[in-house]
Amino acid sequence: MIITISREYGAGGHSIGKAVAKELGVEFYDRDIIKAAAKESGEELPDIERVEEELTRMGTFLRMISPNAYRDQHDNIHAIEHSIILDLAKKGTCVILGRCADDIMEKAGIPSLNVFLYASDIHRAVRVSQLINSTNPTEIQKKMQRTDAARRSYYEQFTGKRWGDSRNYNLSLDTGLLGYDTCVQLICDAARKAEAFQE
Repeated sequence: MIITISREYGAGGHSIGKAVAKELGVEFYDRDIIKAAAKESGEELPDIERVEEELTRMGTFLRMISPNAYRDQHDNIHAIEHSIILDLAKKGTCVILGRCADDIMEKAGIPSLNVFLYASDIHRAVRVSQLINSTNPTEIQKKMQRTDAARRSYYEQFTGKRWGDSRNYNLSLDTGLLGYDTCVQLICDAARKAEAFQE
């Protein structure tokens, strides 16, 4: 059973994903995927991260008017990551953070538990303040909006689905209301039951 986790920025996706993997005794993949993509493409790691998180409006517009003629760095990196994610999934149970892994598993016919993590702006702002080492409300809000917008654009471009729509996931959890520990337990319990159901 592959566990995929999509998340709003500041909702604790990395921490929760890592804890789930530890609890289940399986591998956790996040930056590993970017590193592997960087190695395969020959790009520097910071460039991969920037390109992955930033879809330009012009790029989206050009894809809309001429999808077959327009193929840029985003598409190339996604194609590499797509291949890497499938290879990782074929090795066995693991937790994969972001990068359209839920859609990749579905299209490949690989059983997965797909999770979306979200929280109120207030809860996320506290976490983001720690992540970016800032207490400036405007800076925090802008960082949240920019990162979520980039993730939404990336997901919707490569899946054709709405990012955060509960119908795309098996489990949607409010990490601010439930807390990280409860979310970890709920995801682990759901994964175990889903795996047992398939046997």
